[in-house]
Amino acid sequence: MRKVIVVIDMQNDFIDGALGTKEAQAMLPHLVAKLEREKDALLIFTQDTHSKNYMETQEGRNLPVPHCIKPEKGWEIAPSLQPFVKKAAAVIEKLAFGSLELPKAVAKLQPDEVELVGLCTDICVISNAMILKAAFPELPVAVDASCCAGVTPASHDNALQAMKMCQVDIR
Repeated sequence: MRKVIVVIDMQNDFIDGALGTKEAQAMLPHLVAKLEREKDALLIFTQDTHSKNYMETQEGRNLPVPHCIKPEKGWEIAPSLQPFVKKAAAVIEKLAFGSLELPKAVAKLQPDEVELVGLCTDICVISNAMILKAAFPELPVAVDASCCAGVTPASHDNALQAMKMCQVDIR
């Protein structure tokens, strides 16, 4: 069985930076342990990527908190995940919540299943899960809820329920 794990936006700004949460900080060791256990899985990482003009973008006007500005420290993937990034099949910089490059990277790996983990459950994880379900309607897509965190615990739970309704397997 060929499994791909997509690690969504595990960047400093979402963990303990500009948009960090205690839930994201608490989840990180669980994710590291999972990736250590799942040695045979192929990994794809995504990175939320903005430029200095972030506040002039639609997202910046709606979420006026500069974050993940390349190449600042907040844009970087968490230090504890760097050994896994070095082994990743792909690292995708994405300019929006979801990435249209992600299905292309997944297709090249020809998996039997895709599992998503990371941040934020209620924004980028759900966006990418829906893109993958649309691109691959017969490919099992799952989310490991214990290795995700949302903006709030309530919005995390809402996103998990929404994905479940769209036939994403919530683990």
